[in-house]
Amino acid sequence: MTVSNTQWPDSPLDAADMAFAVLTSEPEPLSIDCDRFSPHLKLPAGMMTLPTVRDWLLAHPRAFPARDAVWAHVIRRARLDGPQWVIGAVGMAMPALRRYARQLRAGYRGDPDDIEAEILAGFLAALRDHVDLARPAPYAALCRAGWRAGHKARQQAGEFTPVEDVEHATGPRTPRVPYGHPDVLVRRAVRLGILDECDEQPYIDVRLGRRAIEPIAARLGVSTDALRMRLGRIDTRIAQALASGLLTGVASPRAAKELTARAERRAAVRAASRQPAGSSAPQAAAA
Repeated sequence: MTVSNTQWPDSPLDAADMAFAVLTSEPEPLSIDCDRFSPHLKLPAGMMTLPTVRDWLLAHPRAFPARDAVWAHVIRRARLDGPQWVIGAVGMAMPALRRYARQLRAGYRGDPDDIEAEILAGFLAALRDHVDLARPAPYAALCRAGWRAGHKARQQAGEFTPVEDVEHATGPRTPRVPYGHPDVLVRRAVRLGILDECDEQPYIDVRLGRRAIEPIAARLGVSTDALRMRLGRIDTRIAQALASGLLTGVASPRAAKELTARAERRAAVRAASRQPAGSSAPQAAAA
């Protein structure tokens, strides 16, 4: 089967399932090398196509460590290795996504494809950004995201009330001014030296935008664990600054000078870590 001679269905889940079938068919089916996983997970050995891995997981519903390991691998590949692995992840989860669609379509008077589209959109958003691979049960988190999105669409369809003239609609419609908006506090943290400028966008992306950490770490050229620890240290510094009033009040000259000195020491440590092995660059202690 090839993409060029395939008639794609209108149903979002049917279309995703067909794309999955294309990607997992011969001559080069999308596969996972199960030898990469720990032997104690008791996964079959060697290369396995994604449908075969899916079937094995369905046949072993209590193999939770194996499921977590396989799904962490699939999610990481979807985030770093291109659209084919995104489709692969959707195909791996298709039995659960179809079950949710059947449940949410029951008694629904609108277009059932709308429910499927929302389930798929919620799943993909979680796959792209929102599931934290440092936590257990990533597959369950993906499925919950798909269910919540479909359920929300179902609720909104029942709650929608048409308004003939929006100018006569009652209630406040003026947007609230974002006083104390997190982005503003982060920018102030950069100006004070609490947050290094090079870490501002990664911090906003991960902590405020809830973006996936793996592609951001890859873009920065650091390991996921290293970036996670860096952001954790930033969390601590920002929490201390908030507790002391530095971010919400006026920093004294002495406090500002100390924060600048700490930022300079961090920059020195980071610069030293980039020096080639055997370099005589001075080492500094991180604040």
